[in-house]
Amino acid sequence: MSHFVVSARKYRPNRFEDVVGQEHVSQTLKNALQTDHLAHAFLFCGPRGVGKTTCARILAKVLNCQNISADYEPCNECESCKAFNVNASFNTIELDAASNNSVEHIRALIEQVRFQPQQGKYKIFIIDEVHMLSQQAFNAFLKTLEEPPPYAVFILATTEKHKIIPTILSRCQIFDFRRIQPADMVAHLESICVQENIKADKDALYVIAQKADGALRDALSIFDRIVSFSGHQITYEDVINNLNILDYDYYFQVVDSIISEDHSKLLLLFDTIMRKGFDPDIFINGLAEHLRQVLVCKDPDTLSLLEVSENLQERYRQQAAIAPTRLILTALNIANDCDLSYRLARNKRLHVEMTLIKMAYINRAFRSRQVPEQEKKTPELNEVATNPASKPIAAAVAPLLTANEPPELPFQKQEQVSEPLEQAEKSKLPESVKPQKHSIAKLGSVSSMLQNIMAEEQLQQGSEVSELSLENIQMAWKAYMDTLEQETIKMHLRNVELRFVEGRIEAIVGSPLAENTIRQELNLMEFLRQKLQAPNLAMTIEIDKSKIATEVPKKKRILSPKETFLQMESVNPNIRALQRAFDLRPEE
Repeated sequence: MSHFVVSARKYRPNRFEDVVGQEHVSQTLKNALQTDHLAHAFLFCGPRGVGKTTCARILAKVLNCQNISADYEPCNECESCKAFNVNASFNTIELDAASNNSVEHIRALIEQVRFQPQQGKYKIFIIDEVHMLSQQAFNAFLKTLEEPPPYAVFILATTEKHKIIPTILSRCQIFDFRRIQPADMVAHLESICVQENIKADKDALYVIAQKADGALRDALSIFDRIVSFSGHQITYEDVINNLNILDYDYYFQVVDSIISEDHSKLLLLFDTIMRKGFDPDIFINGLAEHLRQVLVCKDPDTLSLLEVSENLQERYRQQAAIAPTRLILTALNIANDCDLSYRLARNKRLHVEMTLIKMAYINRAFRSRQVPEQEKKTPELNEVATNPASKPIAAAVAPLLTANEPPELPFQKQEQVSEPLEQAEKSKLPESVKPQKHSIAKLGSVSSMLQNIMAEEQLQQGSEVSELSLENIQMAWKAYMDTLEQETIKMHLRNVELRFVEGRIEAIVGSPLAENTIRQELNLMEFLRQKLQAPNLAMTIEIDKSKIATEVPKKKRILSPKETFLQMESVNPNIRALQRAFDLRPEE
């Protein structure tokens, strides 16, 4: 049995030009070598598997190469390069800070800095996962890092730059490594397939690149796993089966069913996906990503954001040509809401099925909102009117849409959930088809803002508003009082003097208590605006000081017993006869 070497080690770059997706770092380091502006300390930051340690090792090899090339690449033939390739170089010291993170380990490293290199010009110290060093170890390392000997070069690598103390960052030249793009990964995997005599579908390599999430080392590990599974022939089906990824074709069928309003086929497709063992949340997230790809294809300028093969790009373009933009945006909004509330749903499958049904009725909800009020009873909508099962669904989708604008944000549509709920209750349907309230709090201010905007648009369009007069206002005021039950509030409203000045109501009250009472009647202005058909009607409340009582009541004096008796006698003279009969002495 031969010794197998994983692709991540076997095809590890030995030259700067072989590093994938980090040209900005490679070119900067080569220019620094060319102009002799090499720093004494470097910090390589970035995600896992993007080439930080690889670039550190190549730089260490170049610094001591005896036959450096014209483009400042290592020759890999001199004694120094050969020793480095077999990990026998005494001038390069690698330290794993994850397991050597104490002060003692840093002190041992500082002791090694004191000794000059045995051969070559530089002694290079590569510290991987440097963010794992303790606070005390960082402090012990500061002085040496700031003023090292001229032959010492420090290369630090980390995936978590924010954990490194600022005093270390200020002493290093920082290079930020970026995630590797899928196209670069696919090109690298294709070159490996040529060297290993492996035939691979380009769609399969793109799936591997996307699964790696920007890390080339992860892509190579997945590649080795797929090769072990399928041998020298890698197909798209082998990759999605081995990586447990849902086929693109399912998402294309789902979107086609949404466009054709075929909710039965949607439920059957979802059942097939569930039988294959995929979780509902994985499916809904994949559907949202697919809708995003379709939306990207709507504009030629954004086609560069599509990270798929050429065959799939053509399929996305074909579907984008028949899918309306407002449908895609609304479906994305519904999928996002489903993902946000998925964790709170008890019946996960039903939660996703209701989401798919809502998506199937998007076009119908758009059509129903575009029909004028007097033409709502059209043959096109007779199916919704006569089919009881479709009423709550259309009512649940309708608040999410507008006739000519993209869908509202999630927090904007919460105010409109109550109407479909009432319709569902009236239809007496089971709970499974009733729209559910979300846990997001309602925002009354957003609703009032939208009402004001709509009212202003109506006024600008010349909508008819009834003529306002003081008599109409008084009648509406009295009608509002008739709706109240509390006599105290009625009394305050009854004693108000109403005026109509410059298009607004002036309410004159006689006390601060009356003013506060009227201000707390939040439904008053809404009632008056609807009654008078004046959406922008405003009211000011003023206190008339002349109506406030200014006389201070005199303080009553307590009467003596004799004064009380005399006052009673003035009212009833028979009190005196009673006093004599019983020998009473009130004057004492």
